[in-house]
Amino acid sequence: MAENKSKSYSIDMCNGTILPKLLAFTIPLMFSNVLQLLFNAADIIVVGKYAGDDALAAVGSNTPLINLLTNFFLGLSIGANVLVARYFGAKETKDAKEAIQTAMVVSVFSGLFLTLIGVLGARQILIWMSVPETVLPLSTLYLRIYFLGMPACMIYNFGSAILRAIGDTRRPLYYLSFAGVINVILNLIFVIGFKLGVAGVAIATVTSQCISAILVVRCMIKDPDVEFSLKKLTVNKKKLIMIFRIGLPASFQGVIFAISNVIIQASINSFGNVILAGNSAAASVEGFVYVAMNAFYQGCLSSTSQNVGAGKYERINKILFNSLACVTVVGLILGNFANIFGRELLGFYSESDEVIEAGLRRLSIIAVTYALCGIMDVMVGAIRGLGYSVLPMFVSLCGACGLRLIWIFTFFRMERFHTLESLYYTYTVSWIVTSLVHVLCFVLIRRRMKKTANLQVISEK
Repeated sequence: MAENKSKSYSIDMCNGTILPKLLAFTIPLMFSNVLQLLFNAADIIVVGKYAGDDALAAVGSNTPLINLLTNFFLGLSIGANVLVARYFGAKETKDAKEAIQTAMVVSVFSGLFLTLIGVLGARQILIWMSVPETVLPLSTLYLRIYFLGMPACMIYNFGSAILRAIGDTRRPLYYLSFAGVINVILNLIFVIGFKLGVAGVAIATVTSQCISAILVVRCMIKDPDVEFSLKKLTVNKKKLIMIFRIGLPASFQGVIFAISNVIIQASINSFGNVILAGNSAAASVEGFVYVAMNAFYQGCLSSTSQNVGAGKYERINKILFNSLACVTVVGLILGNFANIFGRELLGFYSESDEVIEAGLRRLSIIAVTYALCGIMDVMVGAIRGLGYSVLPMFVSLCGACGLRLIWIFTFFRMERFHTLESLYYTYTVSWIVTSLVHVLCFVLIRRRMKKTANLQVISEK
């Protein structure tokens, strides 16, 4: 009985028509991503409305730094996702369970390490980022409280990555829905009722993260496909090495992207508080477009991994084509919607006309071309699902981050190009270049796989 109930949540991506299953996987994940983003968006909206533009800038200026410090360990969760998905597709239950136990141990220690770094180094790191003195104390306070919740954040993200590996994206959606409602309610209580400002929204976020972590662990314990046990938490050395082998390149790629964004953020900070506040609000709006597209990256990654495990290589190209079509449509529709209704959307974050105008300058460039970022990510998901994790990291290092940093340290320092628009266009150009290189890499990998398969057939004959 319990097994049947569990099976209704998982999706077998190795059989049947691809598009309906891809949508069944990605749509709940899309809503889950949006809800998770609402944790931070609710913080920004509440402080912008009820605590002023300095508080808005304080919370918003932390986003690139939070991404920098967390992306490394979230990359390891991708390693867990790929590994568990392969074992699940190959029906290797024992190996899957060992990988799950190992991954959850990694999540706990990752969260504790991040808490230590975030609490002790918050102020100095923000100073390195050129955060204005006027918002530095508030930014430091928010960051320190936020990172107290990192163990819960890591546990949830690793747990949801494991559930995605077996095709389950619905239950994480339910858990985040509940935790998201709690987050918003606590935001209003702490900021409006108790006048706690940025501390209030940080406490609310940490509380909601703890709730979502508890729920996902409870789910994993009760799910017969996962059979997670707190009493049997162990580290399998072989599985740990495999998680790191797959996940570390993804981690470094996330860190590299985050570093480039932190450097860009530092350049944006130099334009003053109004631009910083507008940029923070616009970035939050764009975040909803990004996480919607990112669901197709996750879908492509998990689907490809399952089919590699099952040995069904003929489905891989179809998975990629369906994922690219979906992410392009979603990116174009949502990105242009964000730009067209940008004034109304930014109005949720601030009532200042100057802040809204500053946000519109960003949306008119980045949001409109955001579909290119989605295409780039889906290509990464396909290549990583095939087992090539170092290659997309290297391409992203050179194609995306390298171009951005070269621009910032050369042309941006010239008076003619020292504008916000020149900073924002670096994103668009880097997405185009990196996507094209990823497409070339995927074609070469698939050709290599076909040659290998043909040689195996010949040797068997």
